[in-house]
Amino acid sequence: MIWPLPALCVWAASWALFVILSQLGVSNLLAFLAACCAGLLGSAFAAVHAFSRWRQGLMVLGFPLSAVATGMASGWPAWFWLLPLLLLLALYPLRSWRDAPLFPTPRDALNGLLKATNLQPGMRILDAGCGLGDGLLALRREFPSAHIAGLEWSFLLQLLCAARCHLAGAKVEVVRGDIWAADWSGYDLVYLFQRPESMSRAMEKAKAELRPGAWLASLEFEVAGQTPTKRLEGQPDKPVWLYQLPVKKAC
Repeated sequence: MIWPLPALCVWAASWALFVILSQLGVSNLLAFLAACCAGLLGSAFAAVHAFSRWRQGLMVLGFPLSAVATGMASGWPAWFWLLPLLLLLALYPLRSWRDAPLFPTPRDALNGLLKATNLQPGMRILDAGCGLGDGLLALRREFPSAHIAGLEWSFLLQLLCAARCHLAGAKVEVVRGDIWAADWSGYDLVYLFQRPESMSRAMEKAKAELRPGAWLASLEFEVAGQTPTKRLEGQPDKPVWLYQLPVKKAC
């Protein structure tokens, strides 16, 4: 969907929810808060289409800003306008802005990963920065017998991811945590869909913590200066770069 149509749809849905709740007798403040939450959820699911954080932020703030423009909220307390900002920060904590935006793993991108890594049943896999759970669902389809965990810094995204995986019947563990502070040493494969600038840091961490024979898998972005062990083409435009420890430097 071409920008700004997604934002217009989210804003319209927020206003529709506000009007419906107001007609049902809900107070304007509660209806306003519910409409803001609708914008927040719309922003989260729009991230599946890889919109930038700024565009997602505009989707969240569109309804409250338009409410100000109409004069509807002229009598409300000033502190109330902090709520949309707090909701946005709950979805995207400041600490997470240094990492990749909310990029989803395409459904078929990890096809063939089990065969390529030859991981045995019961092995432990980590999705470092699991977002809304697309990578976890893809990993579960590829590794039906593995112990799979997802790590996500955003508390709200962690909750949404856990709920989505539960509803999908995927038995995975979703916890809140910093992917850079977490210990990777207990995993046989760590999967990431990060920024190109983050991959050198990820490789340093993998070399320091992963055991020999373990794997680092990166969707789309390779690690500069390192020789990949294998490359998968589940999707032509999104290769999976596989590095088995110990990794050799590129010649």
